[in-house]
Amino acid sequence: MVKAQDRPAYRLFAAGKPVGYEAMLKKLAAADVVFFGEQHNDPIAHWLQLQLTKDLLRLKQGQLVLGLEMFERDVQPLVDQYTTGELDDQAFEAASRPWPNYGTDYKPLLQLARKQKFRVVGTNVPRRYASLVAKGSLAALDTLSAATKTWLPPLPLTVDYELPGYKNMVAMFGADAAHAAGVQNIIQAQALKDATMAYFLNQARPAGHLLLHLNGSYHSDNHDGILAYLRQQNPLLQVFTISTVSQEQLAKLEKDNQPKADFILVVPADMTKTY
Repeated sequence: MVKAQDRPAYRLFAAGKPVGYEAMLKKLAAADVVFFGEQHNDPIAHWLQLQLTKDLLRLKQGQLVLGLEMFERDVQPLVDQYTTGELDDQAFEAASRPWPNYGTDYKPLLQLARKQKFRVVGTNVPRRYASLVAKGSLAALDTLSAATKTWLPPLPLTVDYELPGYKNMVAMFGADAAHAAGVQNIIQAQALKDATMAYFLNQARPAGHLLLHLNGSYHSDNHDGILAYLRQQNPLLQVFTISTVSQEQLAKLEKDNQPKADFILVVPADMTKTY
């Protein structure tokens, strides 16, 4: 007879070895910044994000800020108005450009913030400016007004094309992509997102607070992406990372997944998706 506990929904690993949730929680609570890298359509990661937020809020006695890739800098006033109770669900969702899976995957977190009164910060660059860069390089940002640039990190932005994540993007486009202007523009757009998130999450963390940041795994895997820009601004921060991966089996962490983060959340490859 197969027992329910023989079919786990996830496993956690650290340094390639199994680790319990409580052991991970204790380490994360001592950090300045925690990056939770998700697969956007994975329900286990979204559920664990909610549990982790609740537990860190308790352990930090309310000294927690939640950063979200899923909201852009120009809608921050709306995020603030929602979490303080000034806006209702309908008004907030109509104006804040939420992701299609907001209702199932991120709304519970904002409702928790509204109830427990902790700050939520949208950290991402407004997508229209990332699109500008993808089409016309970082030089396209030079035409923006001073007011618009307040939604961006300090310019000019330097891109390190040797970062593993950006080199992987070149590899995804094929052998001839390294010198293609179009591919460089796409990498620059990715770098703009990473740099924006790093800049604003660093700005949003009061001394003594823990900032829990939720983002697609690619933005923080291998301590790369957002972390590369964050280290430039604040190299003394104690930072931990989580990456969500899927595997056919959960008993052992696959070798390729081991270096991705301090903690690896492994979910079954056939786990139900939210979209």
